Amino acid sequence: MRKIPLALVLICALAGKTRALTPGDLSRVTFEQHPGVQISPDLVFRDQHDRPFRLGDHFRKQPTILVLGYYRCPMLCSLINDGLIHALQELPVNVGRDFQVIDVSVDPAETATAAAQKKSEYLRQYSRPGAADGWHFLVGDERSIAELANEAGFRYIYDPQTHQYAHPSGVIVLTPKGRISRYVFGVRLDARELGDALVAAKEEKSSSIISQVFLLCYHYNPITGRYGSLILAILRVASLGFLAAIAWWVFSMARRSAGGHAQIN
Repeated sequence: MRKIPLALVLICALAGKTRALTPGDLSRVTFEQHPGVQISPDLVFRDQHDRPFRLGDHFRKQPTILVLGYYRCPMLCSLINDGLIHALQELPVNVGRDFQVIDVSVDPAETATAAAQKKSEYLRQYSRPGAADGWHFLVGDERSIAELANEAGFRYIYDPQTHQYAHPSGVIVLTPKGRISRYVFGVRLDARELGDALVAAKEEKSSSIISQVFLLCYHYNPITGRYGSLILAILRVASLGFLAAIAWWVFSMARRSAGGHAQIN
């Protein structure tokens, strides 16, 4: 499947620690879009109560919003979930009654205790009745995590220097049968886009691959509001490339216009 370019990926990682991930590392961190792919119903994780959670047992008559990340992320992962909650609060439909949300940690070292803490935090923020039964927080072993991430096209890497994960930002909307319907990208998720994705998923529809524009936030420090040197360099290169493309388009249009006037004369 076609990959979203490096400059279109939102990365979460710890800032200001030892060695930064290289551009080569970052090039492997992306969301591959797999519309129509069936998420394996036999994958088993453990929920916030440390009980077995088989995905297929929870594919039902409702769509599912699948969120991959990890609970101890020190930076933007919490902002991503804040963005999801903000979007959900703008929707007339409700978690539990109309759709479910499944958060899965990609860190096999995380425990059910961490999952329970995050569930309590997010339910408090969402603050709508009935959500507890429809919002699940899971942990799992390396095999189950890797298989789910592979099916979802969620490409991430572990940085042993910082002991953190770099991963793309976004959520995956599944149909009631557990097939990938659509991807919704970004930190501040668009409520209308998310709502449309849930409607399409409920009808068992899968969209074609859609390219999205991301903010590249690897080594972003929310306290200082600044980016690290690597990300600044990448953003500068991307900006120059964009400006060059615009300049070439303007030049091409000018030549075409000049050629048209010459033929008229």
